[in-house]
Amino acid sequence: MQNTLNKVLERIKPNKAEEQEVNARINSTLAKISSGLKDAKAILGGSGEKGTWLKDANDADIFVKFNYNKFKDKSDQLSSILEKHLKKKFSKLIKLHGSRDYFQIIQDGFTLEIVPILDIKKAEDAKNITDVSPLHAEWVNKKGKNIKDEIRLAKQFCKANKAYGAESYIKGFSGYICEVLTIHYGSFLNLIKNAAKWSNKIVIDTEKYWKNKNILMELNKSKTYSPLVLIDPVQADRNAAAALSDEKFEIFRQACRNFLKNPYEKFFEIKKESLEDIKKKAANNDLILLKVQPQKGKVDVIGSKLLKAFEFIKSQFEKNDFKILSSDWLWSKEALFYFIIKKERLSGAIKHIGPPLKIEKHAEIFKKKYKNTFVENGKLCAKIKRKYMKPEALIKSLKKHEYLKDRVQSIK
Repeated sequence: MQNTLNKVLERIKPNKAEEQEVNARINSTLAKISSGLKDAKAILGGSGEKGTWLKDANDADIFVKFNYNKFKDKSDQLSSILEKHLKKKFSKLIKLHGSRDYFQIIQDGFTLEIVPILDIKKAEDAKNITDVSPLHAEWVNKKGKNIKDEIRLAKQFCKANKAYGAESYIKGFSGYICEVLTIHYGSFLNLIKNAAKWSNKIVIDTEKYWKNKNILMELNKSKTYSPLVLIDPVQADRNAAAALSDEKFEIFRQACRNFLKNPYEKFFEIKKESLEDIKKKAANNDLILLKVQPQKGKVDVIGSKLLKAFEFIKSQFEKNDFKILSSDWLWSKEALFYFIIKKERLSGAIKHIGPPLKIEKHAEIFKKKYKNTFVENGKLCAKIKRKYMKPEALIKSLKKHEYLKDRVQSIK
């Protein structure tokens, strides 16, 4: 197993030349931003600062730290102040909306996101969640100093098994979650062995903030809905995994079990599903392919709308008795939704269940509306004609649905 992990690490860890190239690019930008900036300083953040980034990374986070004493009461003005400064430095600046607006510059295919924050010493002083980010980097660098490569393995494993990404339309394991978990268990392998045995609800408090206390009772209920309650090592009242979905939690847990049975390199290989792969998977069953044109806007918002559209279509298939064998969605510029539906002939009629017979008023209304009613388990029922016999007929109808029109531009 260790031999497998060593091979994977060779493939995913940036070499010295790559490090130097990326660092030179970032340092140049940091100097450019900091020049002429009063009471603030640009620093590297994210996985770049932590030294946990993966080979072929094409993005980095830059934080512009504003003096706390001077700007603590002007938190809502930081974005405007920074925007004016950046416009003097960069000709093409993209403004993105968030809890505090931030900026993006793209240079030769490399994306830099520039985030204004307050320079805080402790999480309690934060005026915005992004203010805490440098504290995360400090903690990871201190506690994970000797296991950066183990963290890289954890990130790659989550990416390859489609469990990675904190975005609201993914709801997976963020880079920070991977870092904290690996540090908590001491190595990638220990993380995998423990995660394979996780129950449906797991609580982890690495810094033991809540020692001898019931975290699920102490924390606000809204912070403990997720299957993994991971107390942020720098913020005792925060669940770093609050956005993690049950689906991604189970995908990761099952991937850990499968890897322990067969520790092959394939568990770290990111595979992009092609149209041919999907057709092959469908075999002789019905395959519904939808080309979806997303709306314009912030990536996270667009992605959330696409996810809701996908889930709505899926629910409508199920509601109309079409058995989905497999489904997923892929997204680059356009989105592709696919549904593999069991090829079977549906009955021409369905049973519609009405009110209990003893509720006479509603029972009479039901009898007037439907012919040939019958009683089953004390309830009135009727046989009605099935509206959709084929999945494509349902899709044709759904394309006009207001719910989808509000979330995507078009569906083909």
